[in-house]
Amino acid sequence: MFCPKCGNANPDDARSCSECDALLRAEATPIDDTAPIEEESSTGLSVNEAGFLCYLGGWITGIVFVVLEKKSDSVRFNAWQSIVIFGPLTLLHLVLSRFLTDIGMWRSSLGLIRAGVALGWIIGMGAVALAILLMIQTYQGNTLKLPLVGDLAEKQADRWRFRGPDLSSP
Repeated sequence: MFCPKCGNANPDDARSCSECDALLRAEATPIDDTAPIEEESSTGLSVNEAGFLCYLGGWITGIVFVVLEKKSDSVRFNAWQSIVIFGPLTLLHLVLSRFLTDIGMWRSSLGLIRAGVALGWIIGMGAVALAILLMIQTYQGNTLKLPLVGDLAEKQADRWRFRGPDLSSP
């Protein structure tokens, strides 16, 4: 191996030149692939924190982050996924549980009232469990793309990408 500084011939296993003491090869430093890359969103929060908050308040915080986020594709995706999953779940919860409960009251059917309350409880607890799962995964830096709604959220996030003002026209 030849020294890049003085051109002296050195043994292949040498770390430094025997003539000028220059390093012959750089020491390899291991790269830590497990450490998450800390980006910052346009809200001033880290991407993980903003993604976490997208799910904290369901579709409401999803809307807030769709409006506020201009920089991070990841935060926009999480915001849209929150809207697309928790908006319909909220409507389903309200309509089905309320519908069954109201019909049960109208017909004086304790069974329908109980079914409405149980259905509302099941949908509500399922939504809370899903929100907790999504918040934990997002805060840890993992993007969890849900079946069906994940593709829709991705398309919406791409459509709502902030492109900045068009300065080309007068």
